[in-house]
Amino acid sequence: MAGTTDSSTKTMGALTVGGLVMVTAYTVALGSNGWLWFGWVVLGLITLALVVTKTG
Repeated sequence: MAGTTDSSTKTMGALTVGGLVMVTAYTVALGSNGWLWFGWVVLGLITLALVVTKTG
């Protein structure tokens, strides 16, 4: 059904937000790590693609 998101999309979104919190906490505590930020961006893009394909 167009305009709805299923549980896997919501789970992916929660993992993306949780990942952002974890990467930010790591950066504050221990300093920036480019690979962590790169991984989070990739996760965010996958989540965005999932949302677009499910609602499109």
